[in-house]
Amino acid sequence: MKKEDQSISILGCGWLGLPLAEQLLAQGYRVKGSTTSADKIKFLKEKGIQPYLIKLNPEINPDYQPDFFDSQVLFLNIPPSRKQADVVDFYPQQIREVLNVAESSSLEKILFISSTSVYPNLNREVREEEAGGEISKSGQALMEVEQILLAQDRFQISILRFCGLFDDERNPGRFLAGKNLNTNGKDRINLIHQEDCIRIIAQFLEKEIWGETFNACADQHPEKDIFYRKATQKLGLEAPLFDADAPHAHKIISSEKLKKRLGYTFIHPDPEQAIDGIKGND
Repeated sequence: MKKEDQSISILGCGWLGLPLAEQLLAQGYRVKGSTTSADKIKFLKEKGIQPYLIKLNPEINPDYQPDFFDSQVLFLNIPPSRKQADVVDFYPQQIREVLNVAESSSLEKILFISSTSVYPNLNREVREEEAGGEISKSGQALMEVEQILLAQDRFQISILRFCGLFDDERNPGRFLAGKNLNTNGKDRINLIHQEDCIRIIAQFLEKEIWGETFNACADQHPEKDIFYRKATQKLGLEAPLFDADAPHAHKIISSEKLKKRLGYTFIHPDPEQAIDGIKGND
């Protein structure tokens, strides 16, 4: 099927979904995009995205337009809310609602954006099969949703587990600036640049990879102390303080499976080098 004959629906046109929509439009796909804000409808339309107002609370808004789900692929990009006290129950309800309303549509495939928060801190490299264990509530919610998606047989599913996301706008130098932390500065970080996220997703669609789960994380994993000192210095901000006596509590996310399956080479393999290209305070 030609790209111009393929429609992709993006549920969540935010920090990642919007530039992804723009990239897919540039590649010739027809793109539908959802927002939770009525004020953003005009903005999406001006971008060439067919706009839809969709809210999941956890039920979908009664006035939503069902044809949003009439696409070949749904890019499911709504993360669990950290502000939601009952996120372990609420988030799976949101995704079940999406599956319920999409059931009667022409939708064929779902690419779900998960997170590497599904992995416990094992102080070593972790791969796709090691999810679960002692993880955060949002990690538990994501694990539950992954299982819900993989258990159904209506749609083809693939899952991408992204680690910490960054770019010029979401600058890692601001994440921990000036904080006094009780974590060990020798712990390793896991980050991925927005440009790599978008390119990886585009390649998934191009190569039609379904029925699999992949990690997506930059190749290099600098120590927190070194990385955040450099990142804050770049912005003229105060570096965070770490506790050298704190026990190690980290993980090193492996993207070997993704690189082999896609033949993928990261645009930004080293986050420490990537922040050299990030704009400071002008």
